[in-house]
Amino acid sequence: MNRSVSAVSVCLISLTLAPAVFAQAPKSTMEAAASTGAFEFRDPKTGQVWTPETVGQDGKPIGPDDRAFDPSRQSAPLQAVLQKSMAKPVGSVPITAGPTVPIAELQNLTLRVMRRKRWQVAMYINNNSANVIEPVVECRFTNHGQPVTFTRATLSQVGPGVRAGFAVAGPRPETFVDNVKCTVISP
Repeated sequence: MNRSVSAVSVCLISLTLAPAVFAQAPKSTMEAAASTGAFEFRDPKTGQVWTPETVGQDGKPIGPDDRAFDPSRQSAPLQAVLQKSMAKPVGSVPITAGPTVPIAELQNLTLRVMRRKRWQVAMYINNNSANVIEPVVECRFTNHGQPVTFTRATLSQVGPGVRAGFAVAGPRPETFVDNVKCTVISP
């Protein structure tokens, strides 16, 4: 009788620990600041290089009409956008999904404004599993911590062990964005 009681105890203990063993790693989240080039402009006629420190009006103080836009005072309506994005395979990754490695993982976010188009965040997604996945990624575009656009992108299928590149479009360039945070929502 003692053997059957201890066997039942071992079985019950195993069942209570099983969910921890089969638990999946937390969802992948990445954040990126806007990448900007040097704040300078070369005058094609004179060859003079202008920077924020050297721009002026012949030594006179700059009037309020000519001062640069202050992005921290921007007020833009919050937008929610749904979009589809094509994930293009660029390489392979080891199949390591499990308790400490997420099924899908984001890497190398780059935020920039596309001339005359929109803000865009380009990134890679790694499918660390042995299954085909159809990832859903949420990106929150912000300006000085204030939300500007919330985008949910459904990606095309990503094969097992595949690293794929894709882009998510944000607001139009008239709206200033200085940061983006993206998270894998599914799988």
